[in-house]
Amino acid sequence: MNAKKVTLSENKICDNRPIGIMDSGVGGISVLRELVKLMPGEDFIYYGDSAYAPYGTKPAHELIDLTMKNARFLLDEGAKAIVIACNTATSVAAGLLRKFYPEIPIIGIEPALKPAVLAKEHSRVLVMATVVTLEQKKFGDMMHLYEEDADIIKVPCPGLVELIESGHLKDDKVIEYLEKKFSVFKKEEIDAVVLGCTHYPLIKNTIQQVLPNTVIYDGGYGTAKQTKRRLEECGLLSDKEEGGQVVFYNSLGTDEMLEFSRKLLELPE
Repeated sequence: MNAKKVTLSENKICDNRPIGIMDSGVGGISVLRELVKLMPGEDFIYYGDSAYAPYGTKPAHELIDLTMKNARFLLDEGAKAIVIACNTATSVAAGLLRKFYPEIPIIGIEPALKPAVLAKEHSRVLVMATVVTLEQKKFGDMMHLYEEDADIIKVPCPGLVELIESGHLKDDKVIEYLEKKFSVFKKEEIDAVVLGCTHYPLIKNTIQQVLPNTVIYDGGYGTAKQTKRRLEECGLLSDKEEGGQVVFYNSLGTDEMLEFSRKLLELPE
């Protein structure tokens, strides 16, 4: 990888080292897709910790240990910045990671609750996420900001990450899961669904099939925009406009999981 350098013609600093992205498995590829679209000249290293997925059922101390380990791996591979493409890991460990590596831009992800609430007056918004994400003070504080503007309903989704990690993106198994999850609501009264786990945008089309008249929001694009802003502020953007490369790693270490990851990156929207 090229080290930091100065482009004299433009009198600005650029950095062609890769951006590191971490997730509990393949879910963060939904964020990676937005990053690649927004910054096609950047190189990326993606680390999926599928051997320890899902993160959403683990205690905080274990999540912190896993997130720190993943960050160390990405930095050892030359990452100039780290994107925590996992809502649960962001909620539990992003603050600590920023304190531990103050010189490295650390970008987390948050549920896209604000645009979902503000899109319509007094809307009914469902937030799909892991149990840990929904129980965190970080989400509670965010929910409190908007609870007078909308009817916000937490929808914990245990088992859904495992389905997606196993490749169930649009088959009967995942459709049955979603139908059961939404059966307690009147579908016509649901204005918006916020996807509070980066795995869930990988089945966005399937969720839309189950809830055809509902607007679906996720935080991937906002995270990509924030990443670009932080890199600009720090003088870390690449000088390439296109041709960036993506390298995948996964803690399972199998060719099948790496091939699945590549296919998800190329999945049509």
